[in-house]
Amino acid sequence: MQSLPPSALKVQAAAQALGLNIAVREMSQSTRTAEEAAAACGVGAGQIVKSLVFAGAASGKPYLLLVSGSNQVSEKGVAAHLGEALKRPDANAVRELTGFPVGGIPPFGHATPLPTYVDRDLLQYDVVWAAAGTPVAVFPVNPAELRDAIKATVIDVK
Repeated sequence: MQSLPPSALKVQAAAQALGLNIAVREMSQSTRTAEEAAAACGVGAGQIVKSLVFAGAASGKPYLLLVSGSNQVSEKGVAAHLGEALKRPDANAVRELTGFPVGGIPPFGHATPLPTYVDRDLLQYDVVWAAAGTPVAVFPVNPAELRDAIKATVIDVK
């Protein structure tokens, strides 16, 4: 087996620290988008975890939303839950906050601890696939175990 790139090893180590037993896999094709990841992993887009970073429009406070690949975030609906309007930071700000590039952001192991919210729709699956630090590295995980390990709050994102 080929060794994983440093960012994927960082994700694997962060998972172990959380008590999650995951196996990071490098795919032969891109997993940058939910559609690409679904094709690479042989699952429907709903089983892909999109790790989306938002910021509070007034506070600037960062938020991580773990969203089912088949869903679009209703910024207005999520903002009502969080108590402030949201904005999307640029790719550089996201990389600075997480330590990972857009398209490879894992649900944990970030440079800055982020309040995390998980899309209720992900919990209907036995296994979901999340990014592991690069645009071609992913890992399968039980979504309830992930939620518990990272102490995420479950919300409706639609």
